Amino acid sequence: MSQITAAHWSRPEDERAGTTLVVALHGRGSDERPMLKLGRLMPDSVTLVAPRGPIPVGSGWTWFDNKGIGRPREESIKETAAALLAWLGEVAEAHSRIVLLGFSGGTAMAGGLLFTDPERFAGAVLLSGTLPWDAGFETPEGLLSGMPIFWSIDPEDRVIPTDLATRSHDWLVAQSGADLTEHVYPGVGHEISQQEAQDIAAFVGAIAAV
Repeated sequence: MSQITAAHWSRPEDERAGTTLVVALHGRGSDERPMLKLGRLMPDSVTLVAPRGPIPVGSGWTWFDNKGIGRPREESIKETAAALLAWLGEVAEAHSRIVLLGFSGGTAMAGGLLFTDPERFAGAVLLSGTLPWDAGFETPEGLLSGMPIFWSIDPEDRVIPTDLATRSHDWLVAQSGADLTEHVYPGVGHEISQQEAQDIAAFVGAIAAV
């Protein structure tokens, strides 16, 4: 059974109550530390937590075993989704709302959480990745109705297969029902630029202000 055993927070526990919680999910082969940089730009009304993926891979960690880049194995991603939801049940009680933030493989993991329990979340930031297609999740029309979603990618990013990124974008636009904000960052590659980080902070800040 997957378990969440490590997480880094942007602020001490006694300063978190009532803030919006951003759950930042790193990419495959990385860990939670790069995601913490985004917390430095967030407004005071936001706390960022970056958990570590439970599965070791290479010199880092991942959220799920896969069949290829951007293609999760159903049993693995659903097991981790259950672990993350259980962990959030323990750590998120003091927070006013939860926003997901995923980069690369973390975007697929965030998508798995949205597909599993969309009402748990106030919004999501999906960066340089794909939703978890063909992994046993139901995706009915209007699943994310009214939810603020930030979607961004560099069109020249070739890490995530183009067909998966296109399928994800098209579903978000035409079927999800989300309140979608799209950003394109040419030349960034498979990274998060400073401008992108600032745009994310503004997007999350708007959710926190509601």
